[in-house]
Amino acid sequence: MRGAVIHAPGDVRFETVDDPKILHPTDAVIRTAVTCVCGSDLWAWRGLEPIGEAHPMGHEYVGFVEEVGDEVTSVRPGQFVVGSFATSDNTCANCRNGFQSNCLHREFMSTCQAEYVRIPNAQGTLVATDEVPDEELWPGLLAVSDVMGTGWWAADAAEVGPGSTAVVVGDGAVGLSAVIAAKEMGAGRIIAMSRHASRQELAREFGATDIVSERGDEGIARIKDLTDGIGADSVLECVGTAQAMQQALHSARPGGSVGFVGVPHEVAVDGQELFFSHVGLRGGPAPVRRYLPDLIDRVLSGRINPGKVFDLTLPLDQVAEGYRAMDERRAIKALLKP
Repeated sequence: MRGAVIHAPGDVRFETVDDPKILHPTDAVIRTAVTCVCGSDLWAWRGLEPIGEAHPMGHEYVGFVEEVGDEVTSVRPGQFVVGSFATSDNTCANCRNGFQSNCLHREFMSTCQAEYVRIPNAQGTLVATDEVPDEELWPGLLAVSDVMGTGWWAADAAEVGPGSTAVVVGDGAVGLSAVIAAKEMGAGRIIAMSRHASRQELAREFGATDIVSERGDEGIARIKDLTDGIGADSVLECVGTAQAMQQALHSARPGGSVGFVGVPHEVAVDGQELFFSHVGLRGGPAPVRRYLPDLIDRVLSGRINPGKVFDLTLPLDQVAEGYRAMDERRAIKALLKP
């Protein structure tokens, strides 16, 4: 089969790779329906993460089950399935506590920008739809496998609740999905921090009530102005940079909460500052599997449409252009069709 392989910063190629096979009785192999490029993939593309030897890329997927191992009974060949970027058995203590992304048998997906994909821990990872969804729903279901699930985790971790004020730091696909999540959880005011007109428009469509274009100290001051000098109840940090984390921590009110889901890069938190702020801080890889059944239902019912974050659609063999477009901010998120 063919799939995306990164060789060096700025060098992703679509080339022949080994066909996936059942390696363990808990595996499944799926035929990819659609996949995509994630904002976190850009860290390697930009040379901000070590690449080492050339290796496949991609961790977001929906598709059709082709084959299952002997111990997989929850899905069967022919079914349309949605999974998570972090696989899980969904039975260990961490899974039972709702943190499937910290499963004792966790494996992170990393080969999904391809025509076929092996899914470890398929029994606990994959969720099948009752029937094959209309193709127009595939982008929304693909979003659920990562960015929508991650945005939901940001809102959950930040304790967004009915009538609360939420600030979303970041206007990428995760940040925009976090706006959806905050609205679904009942936030009365949702402040999206964005400098880009097209993303601001989509944030408003998803439920943002206010837009703040300033960053750093100016952005924090603007949030304080909008919240009577106190700060927000919940702040959803969806970037992963030091500036974004500081902006989030300083935008929350005393007693407020920050949910951080952007993969941290050079982020350091001052313990004494955090201690005296009375701000709660929780984050990590999103336990997407916890939310999958609910989010799939919301997409299939038309209640949410996170698929709108895909503003560029390309054939899978043009995956490198997807990386370039997102890196140059010509696209929020690139959808790839095999």
